[in-house]
Amino acid sequence: MEKKATFGAGCFWGVEAAFRQLDGVTRTRVGYSGGRTENPTYEDVCSHTTGHAEVVEVTYEPERVSYEQLLDVFWHKHDPTQLNRQGWDIGDQYRSVVFAHDEEQREAALRSKAREQTNLSAPIVTQVEPAGTFYEAEDYHQQYLEKRGRSTCTPALARVS
Repeated sequence: MEKKATFGAGCFWGVEAAFRQLDGVTRTRVGYSGGRTENPTYEDVCSHTTGHAEVVEVTYEPERVSYEQLLDVFWHKHDPTQLNRQGWDIGDQYRSVVFAHDEEQREAALRSKAREQTNLSAPIVTQVEPAGTFYEAEDYHQQYLEKRGRSTCTPALARVS
């Protein structure tokens, strides 16, 4: 039975591309979650008035890829010590967040966050929140990098360790 996982780790293009490479991930969609505006557009989210984060919704088969493996990709695809930014992308829509779809995911995310913190000297600012409504981003954002023959949209981020 397939499950869903939702992560915010900066610009959703590169994060989506990373999850799409995993065996057991059957679908990814980029979108917006965690805010108060219904059906936001990309322009709405960039206005910093909606409270939404850019996120990737991952549909996966837990017998082929575990939630913990998804968390590992999440932690290593961005710098979880940067508050409301990733590299040159600045704003609350780029915040580091795990949207847990159930208690099992919430507990796994918190355990994983604590483990990851032991590898870093700066505090992790990642939020773990209950998953709310996911609003799919505009079509041109879906698989954006794949459509352009690229695998990443940002230079390697220097992590504080």
